[in-house]
Amino acid sequence: MNKDDLITKDFRGYKQARLPSIDEIISRVEPETPCGEYLRRYWHPVALSSEISQVPKEIRILGEDLVIFKTKENKIGLVHKNCPHRRASLVYGKIEKNGIRCCYHGWLFSPNGEILETPGEDPDSKSAAKLRKTFKLGAYPVKEFNGLVFSYMGPMKKIPEFPHYDAFDIPEITRRPYRIDYKCNWIQVLDAIMDPVHTSFLHGQSSGIQFSKGFAEIGELEFFERGIQYLGCNTRRVDDYVWVRVNELILPNFTQAGSAFAADGTKTRYFGRSSFTRWVVPVDDNNSIALAWGNFGERGDPIEFNTKEGCERIEAGEIMDRTWEEKQETPGDAEAVEGMGSISAHKGEHLMPTDYGVMVYRRRIRKLVKSLGEGKEPPQPQQKKGDIVRTNGQDTVLRAPKRNIDDRKFIKSIGSAVMKMQFEAEKMPIKDRDNHIINKLSNMEKNGAF
Repeated sequence: MNKDDLITKDFRGYKQARLPSIDEIISRVEPETPCGEYLRRYWHPVALSSEISQVPKEIRILGEDLVIFKTKENKIGLVHKNCPHRRASLVYGKIEKNGIRCCYHGWLFSPNGEILETPGEDPDSKSAAKLRKTFKLGAYPVKEFNGLVFSYMGPMKKIPEFPHYDAFDIPEITRRPYRIDYKCNWIQVLDAIMDPVHTSFLHGQSSGIQFSKGFAEIGELEFFERGIQYLGCNTRRVDDYVWVRVNELILPNFTQAGSAFAADGTKTRYFGRSSFTRWVVPVDDNNSIALAWGNFGERGDPIEFNTKEGCERIEAGEIMDRTWEEKQETPGDAEAVEGMGSISAHKGEHLMPTDYGVMVYRRRIRKLVKSLGEGKEPPQPQQKKGDIVRTNGQDTVLRAPKRNIDDRKFIKSIGSAVMKMQFEAEKMPIKDRDNHIINKLSNMEKNGAF
Protein backbone atom coordinates (compact mmCIF):
# COMPACT_ATOMS: atom_id res chain seq x y z
CA MET A 1 0.00 0.00 0.00
CA ASN A 2 1.55 3.31 -1.05
CA LYS A 3 1.43 6.69 0.64
CA ASP A 4 -1.48 8.01 -1.43
CA ASP A 5 -3.56 4.93 -0.60
CA LEU A 6 -2.94 5.49 3.11
CA ILE A 7 -3.94 9.15 2.88
CA THR A 8 -7.11 8.19 1.02
CA LYS A 9 -8.08 5.84 3.86
CA ASP A 10 -8.36 8.96 6.09
CA PHE A 11 -6.89 7.50 9.27
CA ARG A 12 -7.70 9.95 12.08
CA GLY A 13 -5.69 8.72 15.06
CA TYR A 14 -3.33 11.70 15.07
CA LYS A 15 -6.17 14.23 14.92
CA GLN A 16 -7.98 12.57 17.81
CA ALA A 17 -5.04 11.60 20.02
CA ARG A 18 -5.87 14.15 22.69
CA LEU A 19 -8.21 12.67 25.32
CA PRO A 20 -11.51 14.60 25.60
CA SER A 21 -12.34 16.20 28.93
CA ILE A 22 -14.66 14.81 31.60
CA ASP A 23 -17.93 16.25 32.84
CA GLU A 24 -16.50 17.98 35.92
CA ILE A 25 -19.86 18.96 37.38
CA ILE A 26 -21.32 15.48 37.81
CA SER A 27 -18.10 13.46 38.10
CA ARG A 28 -16.34 15.23 40.96
CA VAL A 29 -17.90 14.10 44.23
CA GLU A 30 -15.29 14.71 46.91
CA PRO A 31 -15.72 17.19 49.81
CA GLU A 32 -16.53 20.79 48.82
CA THR A 33 -17.22 19.93 45.18
CA PRO A 34 -20.64 21.03 43.87
CA CYS A 35 -21.83 17.48 43.13
CA GLY A 36 -20.37 16.21 46.40
CA GLU A 37 -22.46 18.80 48.23
CA TYR A 38 -25.53 17.74 46.26
CA LEU A 39 -25.05 14.05 47.09
CA ARG A 40 -24.58 14.87 50.77
CA ARG A 41 -28.21 16.01 50.93
CA TYR A 42 -29.39 12.37 50.77
CA TRP A 43 -29.20 9.16 52.77
CA HIS A 44 -26.85 6.59 51.19
CA PRO A 45 -25.97 3.02 52.13
CA VAL A 46 -22.32 2.93 53.15
CA ALA A 47 -21.74 -0.68 54.21
CA LEU A 48 -23.30 -4.09 54.70
CA SER A 49 -24.36 -4.86 58.26
CA SER A 50 -22.32 -8.05 58.02
CA GLU A 51 -19.15 -5.99 57.50
CA ILE A 52 -19.49 -4.14 60.81
CA SER A 53 -18.22 -5.55 64.07
CA GLN A 54 -16.23 -4.63 67.16
CA VAL A 55 -13.18 -4.52 64.92
CA PRO A 56 -13.02 -1.02 63.37
CA LYS A 57 -13.28 -1.01 59.60
CA GLU A 58 -11.90 1.71 57.34
CA ILE A 59 -14.20 2.82 54.54
CA ARG A 60 -14.19 5.66 52.04
CA ILE A 61 -17.39 7.41 50.95
CA LEU A 62 -17.72 10.62 48.91
CA GLY A 63 -13.96 11.05 49.03
CA GLU A 64 -13.85 10.98 52.82
CA ASP A 65 -11.84 8.48 54.88
CA LEU A 66 -13.99 7.08 57.68
CA VAL A 67 -14.04 4.34 60.29
CA ILE A 68 -17.18 2.35 60.99
CA PHE A 69 -17.55 0.19 64.10
CA LYS A 70 -20.00 -1.34 66.54
CA THR A 71 -19.71 -0.65 70.27
CA LYS A 72 -20.08 -3.37 72.87
CA GLU A 73 -23.64 -2.08 73.30
CA ASN A 74 -24.17 -2.77 69.55
CA LYS A 75 -24.42 0.90 68.59
CA ILE A 76 -22.90 1.70 65.20
CA GLY A 77 -20.51 4.60 64.84
CA LEU A 78 -19.32 6.23 61.60
CA VAL A 79 -16.53 8.68 62.35
CA HIS A 80 -13.60 10.44 60.76
CA LYS A 81 -10.61 8.19 60.41
CA ASN A 82 -8.09 10.35 62.25
CA CYS A 83 -8.11 11.15 65.95
CA PRO A 84 -8.26 14.95 66.41
CA HIS A 85 -5.54 14.82 69.06
CA ARG A 86 -2.48 13.78 67.06
CA ARG A 87 -4.13 12.31 63.91
CA ALA A 88 -3.61 8.64 64.73
CA SER A 89 -5.85 6.30 62.74
CA LEU A 90 -8.92 5.06 64.59
CA VAL A 91 -8.87 1.90 62.49
CA TYR A 92 -6.50 0.76 65.26
CA GLY A 93 -8.89 1.97 67.93
CA LYS A 94 -10.16 -0.23 70.74
CA ILE A 95 -13.89 -0.78 71.04
CA GLU A 96 -15.51 -0.28 74.42
CA LYS A 97 -19.01 -0.27 75.84
CA ASN A 98 -19.82 3.27 74.79
CA GLY A 99 -17.38 4.11 72.04
CA ILE A 100 -13.98 3.77 70.37
CA ARG A 101 -10.69 4.53 72.12
CA CYS A 102 -7.68 5.81 70.19
CA CYS A 103 -4.71 3.46 70.45
CA TYR A 104 -2.17 6.30 70.66
CA HIS A 105 -3.17 8.34 73.73
CA GLY A 106 -6.40 6.69 74.85
CA TRP A 107 -8.93 9.36 73.95
CA LEU A 108 -12.42 7.85 73.97
CA PHE A 109 -15.12 8.89 71.47
CA SER A 110 -18.83 8.09 71.40
CA PRO A 111 -20.56 7.10 68.12
CA ASN A 112 -21.72 10.71 67.68
CA GLY A 113 -18.15 12.01 68.09
CA GLU A 114 -18.35 13.27 71.67
CA ILE A 115 -15.00 13.19 73.48
CA LEU A 116 -15.78 11.11 76.55
CA GLU A 117 -12.27 10.85 78.01
CA THR A 118 -8.81 12.40 77.58
CA PRO A 119 -7.02 10.14 80.09
CA GLY A 120 -3.46 11.38 79.55
CA GLU A 121 -4.34 14.90 80.66
CA ASP A 122 -4.47 16.21 84.23
CA PRO A 123 -7.95 15.57 85.66
CA ASP A 124 -8.09 19.24 86.65
CA SER A 125 -6.93 20.51 83.25
CA LYS A 126 -9.25 23.34 82.20
CA SER A 127 -8.12 23.14 78.56
CA ALA A 128 -8.93 19.43 78.41
CA ALA A 129 -12.32 19.99 80.04
CA LYS A 130 -13.08 22.81 77.62
CA LEU A 131 -12.10 20.67 74.63
CA ARG A 132 -14.32 17.79 75.79
CA LYS A 133 -17.21 20.22 76.14
CA THR A 134 -16.83 22.20 72.93
CA PHE A 135 -15.19 19.93 70.37
CA LYS A 136 -16.32 16.67 68.77
CA LEU A 137 -14.75 14.14 66.46
CA GLY A 138 -16.37 14.29 63.00
CA ALA A 139 -19.18 11.72 62.92
CA TYR A 140 -22.28 10.96 60.87
CA PRO A 141 -25.71 9.58 61.81
CA VAL A 142 -26.45 6.04 60.68
CA LYS A 143 -29.49 3.85 60.23
CA GLU A 144 -29.28 0.09 59.95
CA PHE A 145 -32.03 -1.35 57.78
CA ASN A 146 -32.47 -4.90 56.53
CA GLY A 147 -28.78 -5.74 56.28
CA LEU A 148 -27.58 -2.37 54.96
CA VAL A 149 -26.19 0.56 56.93
CA PHE A 150 -27.17 3.99 55.68
CA SER A 151 -25.71 7.36 56.57
CA TYR A 152 -26.51 11.02 56.00
CA MET A 153 -23.30 13.00 55.43
CA GLY A 154 -24.67 16.49 54.85
CA PRO A 155 -25.38 19.52 57.06
CA MET A 156 -27.46 18.42 60.03
CA LYS A 157 -29.89 21.32 59.71
CA LYS A 158 -30.82 19.94 56.29
CA ILE A 159 -31.16 16.26 57.27
CA PRO A 160 -34.13 14.69 55.43
CA GLU A 161 -36.44 11.94 56.57
CA PHE A 162 -35.09 8.48 55.76
CA PRO A 163 -36.94 7.54 52.55
CA HIS A 164 -39.20 4.50 52.56
CA TYR A 165 -39.69 2.91 49.14
CA ASP A 166 -42.59 0.60 48.38
CA ALA A 167 -40.00 -1.97 47.28
CA PHE A 168 -39.21 -2.46 50.99
CA ASP A 169 -42.69 -3.90 51.52
CA ILE A 170 -43.35 -6.18 48.54
CA PRO A 171 -44.66 -9.43 50.06
CA GLU A 172 -43.21 -12.86 49.38
CA ILE A 173 -39.77 -11.47 48.56
CA THR A 174 -36.53 -12.72 50.12
CA ARG A 175 -33.92 -9.96 50.17
CA ARG A 176 -30.19 -10.65 50.18
CA PRO A 177 -27.84 -7.74 50.86
CA TYR A 178 -24.85 -7.50 48.55
CA ARG A 179 -22.10 -5.12 47.47
CA ILE A 180 -20.14 -4.82 44.25
CA ASP A 181 -17.05 -2.63 44.00
CA TYR A 182 -16.40 -0.75 40.76
CA LYS A 183 -13.07 0.80 39.83
CA CYS A 184 -14.61 3.79 38.11
CA ASN A 185 -16.67 6.92 38.61
CA TRP A 186 -20.25 6.55 39.84
CA ILE A 187 -21.83 8.07 36.71
CA GLN A 188 -20.48 5.25 34.53
CA VAL A 189 -22.22 2.68 36.72
CA LEU A 190 -25.41 4.72 37.05
CA ASP A 191 -25.67 5.32 33.29
CA ALA A 192 -26.34 1.64 32.58
CA ILE A 193 -29.74 1.72 34.29
CA MET A 194 -30.93 4.40 31.87
CA ASP A 195 -29.47 2.53 28.89
CA PRO A 196 -31.95 -0.27 28.10
CA VAL A 197 -30.30 -0.98 24.74
CA HIS A 198 -27.05 -2.18 26.30
CA THR A 199 -28.80 -5.29 27.62
CA SER A 200 -29.51 -6.45 24.08
CA PHE A 201 -25.87 -6.24 23.06
CA LEU A 202 -23.65 -6.70 26.13
CA HIS A 203 -25.85 -9.33 27.80
CA GLY A 204 -27.43 -10.93 24.73
CA GLN A 205 -24.96 -10.76 21.84
CA SER A 206 -21.41 -9.58 22.59
CA SER A 207 -20.90 -11.96 25.51
CA GLY A 208 -23.39 -14.61 24.51
CA ILE A 209 -26.60 -15.14 26.46
CA GLN A 210 -25.90 -13.98 30.01
CA PHE A 211 -29.55 -13.87 31.10
CA SER A 212 -31.91 -15.25 28.42
CA LYS A 213 -32.31 -15.25 24.64
CA GLY A 214 -35.09 -12.70 24.93
CA PHE A 215 -32.63 -10.07 26.13
CA ALA A 216 -30.92 -10.15 22.74
CA GLU A 217 -34.02 -8.75 21.06
CA ILE A 218 -33.87 -5.01 20.39
CA GLY A 219 -37.14 -3.48 21.49
CA GLU A 220 -39.07 -0.24 21.25
CA LEU A 221 -37.94 2.40 23.74
CA GLU A 222 -39.93 4.91 25.71
CA PHE A 223 -38.56 7.17 28.44
CA PHE A 224 -40.43 8.91 31.25
CA GLU A 225 -39.29 11.80 33.43
CA ARG A 226 -41.46 12.15 36.52
CA GLY A 227 -40.01 14.61 39.00
CA ILE A 228 -36.72 12.99 40.01
CA GLN A 229 -37.83 9.54 38.84
CA TYR A 230 -36.59 8.37 35.44
CA LEU A 231 -37.93 5.28 33.68
CA GLY A 232 -36.68 3.50 30.59
CA CYS A 233 -39.25 1.12 29.10
CA ASN A 234 -37.95 -1.42 26.57
CA THR A 235 -40.74 -3.40 24.89
CA ARG A 236 -39.54 -6.46 22.97
CA ARG A 237 -41.25 -9.06 20.85
CA VAL A 238 -40.32 -12.67 21.57
CA ASP A 239 -42.29 -14.94 19.22
CA ASP A 240 -45.98 -14.58 20.18
CA TYR A 241 -45.22 -12.62 23.35
CA VAL A 242 -44.56 -8.97 24.10
CA TRP A 243 -42.16 -8.28 26.95
CA VAL A 244 -42.31 -4.90 28.72
CA ARG A 245 -39.21 -4.34 30.87
CA VAL A 246 -38.81 -1.16 32.93
CA ASN A 247 -35.54 0.21 34.32
CA GLU A 248 -35.81 2.83 37.03
CA LEU A 249 -33.68 5.60 38.53
CA ILE A 250 -34.77 7.86 41.38
CA LEU A 251 -32.22 10.59 41.90
CA PRO A 252 -29.62 10.73 43.00
CA ASN A 253 -28.74 7.00 42.86
CA PHE A 254 -31.63 4.60 43.67
CA THR A 255 -32.09 2.02 40.91
CA GLN A 256 -34.34 -0.91 40.04
CA ALA A 257 -35.08 -2.97 36.93
CA GLY A 258 -37.03 -6.00 35.84
CA SER A 259 -35.90 -9.51 36.67
CA ALA A 260 -32.66 -10.96 35.37
CA PHE A 261 -33.59 -14.65 35.26
CA ALA A 262 -37.32 -14.95 36.12
CA ALA A 263 -38.49 -13.69 32.73
CA ASP A 264 -37.26 -14.56 29.25
CA GLY A 265 -40.17 -13.27 27.18
CA THR A 266 -41.57 -16.71 26.40
CA LYS A 267 -44.29 -17.05 29.05
CA THR A 268 -46.81 -14.82 30.73
CA ARG A 269 -45.70 -12.70 33.67
CA TYR A 270 -47.77 -9.95 35.26
CA PHE A 271 -45.98 -7.03 36.94
CA GLY A 272 -42.96 -8.95 38.16
CA ARG A 273 -40.84 -6.66 40.32
CA SER A 274 -37.17 -5.78 40.34
CA SER A 275 -34.30 -8.23 40.55
CA PHE A 276 -32.49 -5.75 42.78
CA THR A 277 -33.12 -2.69 44.91
CA ARG A 278 -29.84 -0.82 44.59
CA TRP A 279 -27.91 2.35 45.25
CA VAL A 280 -24.79 3.40 43.31
CA VAL A 281 -22.62 5.20 45.87
CA PRO A 282 -19.48 7.18 45.04
CA VAL A 283 -16.41 6.11 46.99
CA ASP A 284 -14.43 8.96 45.48
CA ASP A 285 -13.98 10.44 42.01
CA ASN A 286 -12.44 7.22 40.67
CA ASN A 287 -14.30 4.45 42.50
CA SER A 288 -17.86 3.52 43.40
CA ILE A 289 -19.89 0.73 44.99
CA ALA A 290 -23.28 -0.79 44.39
CA LEU A 291 -24.98 -1.58 47.70
CA ALA A 292 -28.21 -3.46 47.23
CA TRP A 293 -30.60 -6.25 47.98
CA GLY A 294 -31.08 -9.04 45.50
CA ASN A 295 -34.85 -9.77 45.41
CA PHE A 296 -35.91 -13.41 45.21
CA GLY A 297 -39.23 -15.18 45.10
CA GLU A 298 -42.45 -15.10 43.09
CA ARG A 299 -42.19 -11.37 42.36
CA GLY A 300 -38.41 -11.27 41.95
CA ASP A 301 -35.76 -13.63 40.62
CA PRO A 302 -35.68 -17.41 41.16
CA ILE A 303 -34.67 -18.43 44.67
CA GLU A 304 -31.78 -20.56 43.36
CA PHE A 305 -29.94 -17.34 42.53
CA ASN A 306 -30.00 -16.30 46.19
CA THR A 307 -26.21 -16.71 46.51
CA LYS A 308 -23.20 -14.41 46.38
CA GLU A 309 -22.46 -15.47 42.80
CA GLY A 310 -26.14 -15.17 41.86
CA CYS A 311 -26.25 -11.56 43.04
CA GLU A 312 -23.10 -10.81 41.06
CA ARG A 313 -24.65 -12.24 37.90
CA ILE A 314 -27.84 -10.25 38.45
CA GLU A 315 -25.81 -7.08 39.05
CA ALA A 316 -23.28 -7.37 36.23
CA GLY A 317 -24.11 -10.35 34.02
CA GLU A 318 -21.06 -12.29 35.20
CA ILE A 319 -19.36 -13.18 38.48
CA MET A 320 -16.73 -10.68 39.58
CA ASP A 321 -13.78 -12.96 40.35
CA ARG A 322 -12.64 -14.07 36.89
CA THR A 323 -9.41 -14.27 34.97
CA TRP A 324 -8.44 -11.55 32.51
CA GLU A 325 -9.03 -13.98 29.65
CA GLU A 326 -12.55 -14.73 30.88
CA LYS A 327 -13.34 -11.02 31.28
CA GLN A 328 -12.11 -10.26 27.79
CA GLU A 329 -14.05 -13.14 26.22
CA THR A 330 -17.36 -12.48 28.01
CA PRO A 331 -17.38 -8.96 29.46
CA GLY A 332 -20.14 -7.93 31.82
CA ASP A 333 -21.18 -4.55 33.16
CA ALA A 334 -18.04 -4.20 35.29
CA GLU A 335 -15.75 -4.60 32.30
CA ALA A 336 -17.88 -2.29 30.15
CA VAL A 337 -17.94 0.59 32.63
CA GLU A 338 -14.44 0.19 34.05
CA GLY A 339 -13.04 -0.05 30.54
CA MET A 340 -14.04 3.58 30.00
CA GLY A 341 -11.33 4.59 32.46
CA SER A 342 -11.60 5.63 36.08
CA ILE A 343 -13.51 8.72 34.90
CA SER A 344 -14.99 8.53 31.42
CA ALA A 345 -14.06 11.25 28.92
CA HIS A 346 -17.68 12.41 28.61
CA LYS A 347 -16.92 15.20 26.17
CA GLY A 348 -15.84 12.56 23.64
CA GLU A 349 -19.18 10.78 23.63
CA HIS A 350 -21.47 10.84 20.60
CA LEU A 351 -24.88 10.42 22.23
CA MET A 352 -27.73 9.14 20.07
CA PRO A 353 -31.55 9.04 20.43
CA THR A 354 -31.32 5.70 22.27
CA ASP A 355 -29.22 7.52 24.90
CA TYR A 356 -32.08 9.88 25.73
CA GLY A 357 -32.48 8.51 29.26
CA VAL A 358 -28.80 9.05 29.98
CA MET A 359 -28.92 12.58 28.61
CA VAL A 360 -31.97 13.74 30.58
CA TYR A 361 -30.97 12.36 33.98
CA ARG A 362 -27.46 13.79 33.72
CA ARG A 363 -28.92 17.14 32.68
CA ARG A 364 -31.22 17.12 35.72
CA ILE A 365 -28.35 16.37 38.10
CA ARG A 366 -26.37 19.27 36.64
CA LYS A 367 -29.38 21.54 37.14
CA LEU A 368 -29.91 20.40 40.73
CA VAL A 369 -26.21 20.85 41.51
CA LYS A 370 -26.33 24.37 40.10
CA SER A 371 -29.53 25.18 42.01
CA LEU A 372 -27.99 24.01 45.28
CA GLY A 373 -25.08 26.35 44.65
CA GLU A 374 -27.66 29.13 44.37
CA GLY A 375 -29.20 28.16 47.70
CA LYS A 376 -32.09 25.92 46.60
CA GLU A 377 -32.18 22.53 48.32
CA PRO A 378 -32.69 19.51 46.00
CA PRO A 379 -35.97 17.55 46.12
CA GLN A 380 -36.14 14.34 48.12
CA PRO A 381 -37.66 11.06 46.86
CA GLN A 382 -40.60 11.49 49.26
CA GLN A 383 -42.64 14.60 48.48
CA LYS A 384 -43.99 14.97 52.00
CA LYS A 385 -43.24 13.53 55.43
CA GLY A 386 -44.35 9.95 55.86
CA ASP A 387 -44.74 9.29 52.14
CA ILE A 388 -44.00 5.81 50.85
CA VAL A 389 -42.10 6.34 47.59
CA ARG A 390 -43.79 4.51 44.73
CA THR A 391 -41.48 2.65 42.37
CA ASN A 392 -42.02 1.24 38.88
CA GLY A 393 -39.12 -1.06 38.01
CA GLN A 394 -40.72 -4.27 36.71
CA ASP A 395 -41.27 -6.66 33.84
CA THR A 396 -44.49 -7.88 32.26
CA VAL A 397 -44.86 -10.51 29.53
CA LEU A 398 -48.16 -10.79 27.65
CA ARG A 399 -49.22 -13.14 24.90
CA ALA A 400 -49.94 -10.85 21.97
CA PRO A 401 -49.39 -12.48 18.55
CA LYS A 402 -48.59 -10.27 15.59
CA ARG A 403 -51.50 -8.58 13.85
CA ASN A 404 -51.88 -7.31 10.34
CA ILE A 405 -50.49 -3.93 11.36
CA ASP A 406 -47.08 -2.34 11.95
CA ASP A 407 -45.71 -4.60 14.68
CA ARG A 408 -43.25 -2.04 16.02
CA LYS A 409 -46.07 0.42 16.66
CA PHE A 410 -48.21 -2.39 18.06
CA ILE A 411 -45.72 -3.54 20.68
CA LYS A 412 -44.83 0.04 21.61
CA SER A 413 -48.52 0.75 22.23
CA ILE A 414 -48.60 -2.22 24.61
CA GLY A 415 -45.63 -0.85 26.50
CA SER A 416 -47.29 2.56 26.76
CA ALA A 417 -50.54 1.00 27.99
CA VAL A 418 -48.71 -0.98 30.68
CA MET A 419 -46.91 2.15 31.90
CA LYS A 420 -50.14 4.16 31.98
CA MET A 421 -51.73 1.38 34.01
CA GLN A 422 -48.92 1.57 36.58
CA PHE A 423 -49.08 5.35 36.86
CA GLU A 424 -52.87 5.44 37.29
CA ALA A 425 -52.65 3.01 40.22
CA GLU A 426 -49.73 4.74 41.87
CA LYS A 427 -51.60 6.22 44.84
CA MET A 428 -53.15 2.92 45.88
CA PRO A 429 -51.78 1.01 48.89
CA ILE A 430 -48.99 -1.26 47.69
CA LYS A 431 -50.91 -4.54 47.99
CA ASP A 432 -54.02 -3.09 46.34
CA ARG A 433 -51.93 -1.47 43.63
CA ASP A 434 -50.14 -4.67 42.69
CA ASN A 435 -53.32 -6.74 42.65
CA HIS A 436 -55.11 -4.06 40.62
CA ILE A 437 -52.35 -3.96 37.99
CA ILE A 438 -52.05 -7.74 37.83
CA ASN A 439 -55.81 -8.13 37.32
CA LYS A 440 -55.90 -5.47 34.61
CA LEU A 441 -52.97 -7.07 32.80
CA SER A 442 -54.66 -10.46 32.96
CA ASN A 443 -57.87 -9.04 31.52
CA MET A 444 -55.97 -7.15 28.83
CA GLU A 445 -54.27 -10.35 27.71
CA LYS A 446 -57.40 -12.50 27.99
CA ASN A 447 -59.52 -10.07 25.99
CA GLY A 448 -56.82 -9.12 23.52
CA ALA A 449 -57.47 -5.49 24.45
CA PHE A 450 -54.15 -4.14 23.29
